[in-house]
Amino acid sequence: MSKEQQDLRVIRTKKLIREAMLTLIEKQGFDSITVKDIAKQAEINRGTFYSHYEDKYDLMNTYIDEIFQEVEEKLIKNLQRLFHQENPTGFPPDAYRVLVPFSEFLQRNRVIMKSLLGPTGDLHFQSRLKQFMHDALFKRASSSLFLKQKALVPSDYLISYIASAHIGVMQEWLIQDRDESPEEIAKIIFTITTQGPLRAGGLI
Repeated sequence: MSKEQQDLRVIRTKKLIREAMLTLIEKQGFDSITVKDIAKQAEINRGTFYSHYEDKYDLMNTYIDEIFQEVEEKLIKNLQRLFHQENPTGFPPDAYRVLVPFSEFLQRNRVIMKSLLGPTGDLHFQSRLKQFMHDALFKRASSSLFLKQKALVPSDYLISYIASAHIGVMQEWLIQDRDESPEEIAKIIFTITTQGPLRAGGLI
């Protein structure tokens, strides 16, 4: 077997393992599934599973690492480009569309995101998400979105508020199986973020 064939085989096997995990999570939740369950669902033996992952937590963490890569590419970088552009008249009417790729990603990965953000979800993931956003928006000298010296409140509180608000909207959309499209949810998040909850709620 050539190296290319071996690589394709590995890719296919990992895809089967991931799809099996997602199917089982949707049926019974992450906590109750075992490697044996995943291997059976994927129609592979446990030895094949262990040749790629240490255990189900290693599999989940690999998935989570990919989620953060997507957050970087589809959310953080888009926000940086939007807020750093010179635009004295404010945001253009379609500015919310910078969030559409991220909301589309959430929709495609609804099962895993519901598992991570649900009532019995992974609190470590949510904490890691907040820290990731803090570092991305404040600490990267070449691409920081906010400047600590100009902020009206301490950065930790600001990021906690922003992250919790975004997580809350994502939870409502995904866990409650709301029917808004990715574009509609992007507009909702953008409006609350840029206008603030009081204006978004019609109070000012």
